[in-house]
Amino acid sequence: MKKFLLQLFTWWHGQTLGTRFHTWRNGTFVGKDDEGNMYYEGGTDSEGRARRWVIYNGVSEATRIPPGWYGWMHHRVDTPPPAEDYKPREWQKPHEPNHTGTWKAYRPKGSVLRPGDRPHVTGDYDAWTPGG
Repeated sequence: MKKFLLQLFTWWHGQTLGTRFHTWRNGTFVGKDDEGNMYYEGGTDSEGRARRWVIYNGVSEATRIPPGWYGWMHHRVDTPPPAEDYKPREWQKPHEPNHTGTWKAYRPKGSVLRPGDRPHVTGDYDAWTPGG
């Protein structure tokens, strides 16, 4: 019952009932990535290309799509990663979630959440003041 209510009222935990119905009716399963996200293809978009979509395993966050699948989703390549035996490059880093709002977020010197003095202005910028 909980899963049904989540699919009925939320979109950020995988798929809604509308997405489930659309996928059942029009989608062809293409593959699954290491995080459990499932990729589908079916129908055509306004440009005549195959429509592609992902059903996230957990929270819907676009940065969770690996590089190989990203290329396929955005029509950069026609072959999905499982069909081409995709291997990530050595410079491609593993996924790291967005840290905004967490203790891992970037906080420059002098910000409210990081004590210390702000760097001094170099003089090449004049701050605007009212009436000045």
